[in-house]
Amino acid sequence: MPTSPSPRRAAKSPAPAAPPAPSRSFWPFILLIFAAAALAVAVSALPASMVTRFLPPAVHAEDFSGSVWHGSAGKITVNGQSAGAIEWHLHPEALLRLRVAADLHWVKGGFVLDGTADLDRHGLTASNLQGGGPIEDLTDLGLGRGWRGTAKIQIQELKAVVAASATSVEAAVGEISLSDLTLPQVAAGADLGGYALKFADPVIAPGSDATAELSDTGGPLSVDAAIRFSGTDRSGVLSGTVKERSDAPPALRNQLDNLARMHARDAQGRIPVDLEFTL
Repeated sequence: MPTSPSPRRAAKSPAPAAPPAPSRSFWPFILLIFAAAALAVAVSALPASMVTRFLPPAVHAEDFSGSVWHGSAGKITVNGQSAGAIEWHLHPEALLRLRVAADLHWVKGGFVLDGTADLDRHGLTASNLQGGGPIEDLTDLGLGRGWRGTAKIQIQELKAVVAASATSVEAAVGEISLSDLTLPQVAAGADLGGYALKFADPVIAPGSDATAELSDTGGPLSVDAAIRFSGTDRSGVLSGTVKERSDAPPALRNQLDNLARMHARDAQGRIPVDLEFTL
């Protein structure tokens, strides 16, 4: 007798999968957000004078206003010399690395400079510096003493170690343009034209000097020279050649002729120069 087929067992539904354990990888990011928010609140409440804790020994600031986040110092001195006033917008995340990084607006007389700086007790790194003004307003800093004219600055990077005894440059890349230069002792104060000073040292070995190429951009003098700067003794050496152009004023021609008596002209009429100066 045929057996009747046994009824099919009902298929069992698979047990519902346990929900995945919540990932904990996002917690560091949440904590970081809370830490950054707390830091931002704390920084915005701190007075601007707190930045003095991060300044190198050679730099002194006073006459503060605003906060550490966005503030200003109305009086800056470097190695005891007046260095104008400064306004900053802080990058608060840099404080986590015990550094001060900020967008800066620096003013000294009619000279104005904008850029970004990263400062700690070891030194200064400046980038994207743009600005300029009359060079005579920098006399207090020991630059261009006696000279008059206008400077335009475009510096991509500048690294320096600032100390009370000396300033050591570790990198310098950019250009400084000078125009309408005059000096009472040269050519009876006549306009000496314009010049370009180009720095191309992304890395400067410890103990080495910073260098720059100097050339004219038009005027009564043809100049082809190099300048070597030493932060150890705050001095520089200019080495190269100069030659008057056809439109040079008589006073300048006379001075170059006197110079040529000490340093003979080469076959192209250029006069070699080797000039030391103090910064």
